[in-house]
Amino acid sequence: MRRTTLSAMIGSIVVSLTVAFTASVSVCAQELPPHLIQTVTEQDIFEGMLALGYLETPVLDTEDCGEAYEKVKNCVVRIQMGNAHGSGIIWEISSERIVIVTNKHVLDYWSEENGYVHFPQGFDMDAQLLGTSEHYDVGFVAVYNSQFTYEELQKLRCARVSQNVCEGLKQGDMMFLVDSGSMEEDAKYYVGTVGEPYQYIEDLDAYMLYAHCFAKTGMSGGGTFDGHGFLIGMTTAGTAQNESASVPVQHINLAYEEVVEDTF
Repeated sequence: MRRTTLSAMIGSIVVSLTVAFTASVSVCAQELPPHLIQTVTEQDIFEGMLALGYLETPVLDTEDCGEAYEKVKNCVVRIQMGNAHGSGIIWEISSERIVIVTNKHVLDYWSEENGYVHFPQGFDMDAQLLGTSEHYDVGFVAVYNSQFTYEELQKLRCARVSQNVCEGLKQGDMMFLVDSGSMEEDAKYYVGTVGEPYQYIEDLDAYMLYAHCFAKTGMSGGGTFDGHGFLIGMTTAGTAQNESASVPVQHINLAYEEVVEDTF
C-alpha cells in the first residue's frame, strides 16, 4: 500500500515538475525576441556617426600642433573658382548637407558655373551659395549629401568648436593656420602664437584674432586652430612680417545665425 502510494506520489511530483518546467519554458519563449538576421547599411553607419558626434575632428589633451594638424586637416577644404582659389572650413555636417564657411571676400569670386569645393579626401563637389554676412567677412556655401556615397560621407569631418576655449585664449598661446593647398601644391600648416585674441584692426575695420604666424594668398577662409585642435578662428589676412588676422569663432557663430539658420 505504501509502495503504491509512494509510486503515485513520485509520479505526481514528476508530472508536476514536468508541467512547471514546460510552463516556464513557454513563458521564456514568449519573452524572447524573434531571431532576426540584422544588417547594417553604410547609411546606418553614417547616421550613427553623425548622431554620436564622431564626424567632429578629434582634439588632443596635450598641445602638439603637428599632431593636432593631422586630426583637423580633413575639415579644411579648397574653394576653387576658375583659376582663383581660397580656403574653407567644414562648419556643419547634417543628414542632408555640408555647410562650409569661408570669407566673404573669397565668395566675391564665386559663381556656380565655375566654382566647386575640393575636399582633402579627393572629392570635387558642386556647391550652392547660401549667403554672406552684412556685418562680418564671412559667407557660407552648401554641398548636398546626394553627391556623395554614404561611405564617402563617413570620411568627412567638421571642425570642433569650444566656447570655453575661445574665451580662454591669451597672448602667447600656441596656434596654427591650415593652408588648403592648390591644384599644384599640397595642403600645409604653419605654427605661431596668439598675439591678441580680440583686437581691432583698422585696415580690416573689424575685431580679429591677431597672431604671429605666416599666412599667404589662398589661405583666406581656412582654419585657425589652437594647439589642441580646437577651431579658434578663420584665417582672413596676413602681412610680410608674419602677422595674421582671423575672424573669431564668435563672429562666425553670429554670421551663421544671420545667414544660414533662415535658409534651412
